[in-house]
Amino acid sequence: MDSKIKTLNEKLQQAYLGGGETRIKKQHAKKKLTARERINYLLDEGSFEEIGALVTHRTKDFGMEKQIFYGDGVVTGYGTIDGRLVYVFAQDFTVFGGALSETHAEKICKIMDMAVNVGAPLIGLNDSGGARIQEGVRSLGGYADIFYRNVQASGVIPQISAIMGPCAGGAVYSPAMTDFTMMVQDTSYMFVTGPNVVKTVTNEEVTSEELGGASTHSVKSGVAHKTSANDVECLEDIKQLLSYLPQSNKEKPASLPFVLKDEIRDSLSSIVPDNPNKPYDMHQVIEGIIDEDSFYEIHKDYAENIIVGFARLGGKSIGVIANQPMFLAGVLDVNSSKKAARFVRFCDCFNIPMLVLEDVPGFLPGTDQEWNGIIVHGAKLLYAFSEATVPRVTVITRKAYGGAYDVMNSKHIGADMNFAWPSAEIAVMGAKGAAEIIFKKEISAAEDKEAKWKEKEAEYAELFANPYSAAERGFIDEVILPKDTRRKLLKAFSMLENKEVKRPKRKHGNIPL
Repeated sequence: MDSKIKTLNEKLQQAYLGGGETRIKKQHAKKKLTARERINYLLDEGSFEEIGALVTHRTKDFGMEKQIFYGDGVVTGYGTIDGRLVYVFAQDFTVFGGALSETHAEKICKIMDMAVNVGAPLIGLNDSGGARIQEGVRSLGGYADIFYRNVQASGVIPQISAIMGPCAGGAVYSPAMTDFTMMVQDTSYMFVTGPNVVKTVTNEEVTSEELGGASTHSVKSGVAHKTSANDVECLEDIKQLLSYLPQSNKEKPASLPFVLKDEIRDSLSSIVPDNPNKPYDMHQVIEGIIDEDSFYEIHKDYAENIIVGFARLGGKSIGVIANQPMFLAGVLDVNSSKKAARFVRFCDCFNIPMLVLEDVPGFLPGTDQEWNGIIVHGAKLLYAFSEATVPRVTVITRKAYGGAYDVMNSKHIGADMNFAWPSAEIAVMGAKGAAEIIFKKEISAAEDKEAKWKEKEAEYAELFANPYSAAERGFIDEVILPKDTRRKLLKAFSMLENKEVKRPKRKHGNIPL
């Protein structure tokens, strides 16, 4: 018996080769970490418990029986981050390029099942060249097993994927179905087919970085929610993200200690310019409302005309969705609608209240938008808000025009509390365009058409370019001074904390995909 245990210990030592148990220091962050180093840095020191360290593949074809590596290219197990339980797997690119085999997939599936059954977040540290071709359909079946579990876990536990090396083929679809995808600059890539295949099929010359690098996916495709400079920064981002999230859909996010003080914020009063056509940075409004330095932005470089991210208000986690006047005047377009809709649905899945800051002149016009489906993509955001049952509060800072007013968490689609600043303009369209349509005959008949147009524009603005008409009808609960916004929101979210909504029984809705 002693000799058998000794043999097993030797095998375990072999399985641990390459990673070591040392903690990684930030000053050594530039190098690409091993799978075990990544886990050791991510989790609380000494908390990791490995599962399946002695697993090996079962393939005997193509001389594979001579290439045996314990763990089979993936480290799986559980541990804690800031004392909270998480399940984690880290693919090891030094073993068959991190390629997924039947047993490799079984190890991942095992901890996915455990995470769902226990109710704790799942973190995948991906570094894989795709399916292990020596195993044929067995490796493809392994991917499908993982994909199926991603879907079953969706909305039940938070799922976070970090792309920390090349991920190709089937390896990219599991991260795409998780809640958040992180990438590392210069060392991580995601693509269904690599540059060589692209060149063969389409005759395009493209590098791995151009095709599927961190910059490409964080700016152009929107696949990456967060980009980090190196492995350590990426792991730190995961830790920070988790701090805003609950363990599962059965819980609320943890609250930080908070003492109510004088919550008046005078700085908010000078952010919105007097000129309604002049842009301003909505980040300043966000920072003026939330707890200090608590904003964690998601999709920062993608569809910059809308801002989404997590923050704390009174020590409690909230999701923030805000139009950004600095980019495209804050209009809604195809990409911003998809970006916001996805975030809204995540917050609703995991009991995170939502704050909407609105300054939107409408949907972006043009053939490009129409031909790319702005109708159906805009409907995604409308559907997401209408479906959400968590506490939802809107503050209109300036423009709320047309259908975009409805879509951005209006009272009519179930928002709980809707506030407006005195600078708010709530109407079907801007005063200039509206006057041209309503008073077309009068303007045409006038001797000085320009003067008459301006006169009628001012008349329309007097009636509708303010929040009071909407407030008279109950569409706005209160017109508030900007400096009072934080205080009002603290009270509103506190009042809504125990909100419950019962929906009609159904299998699921049919969101316009």
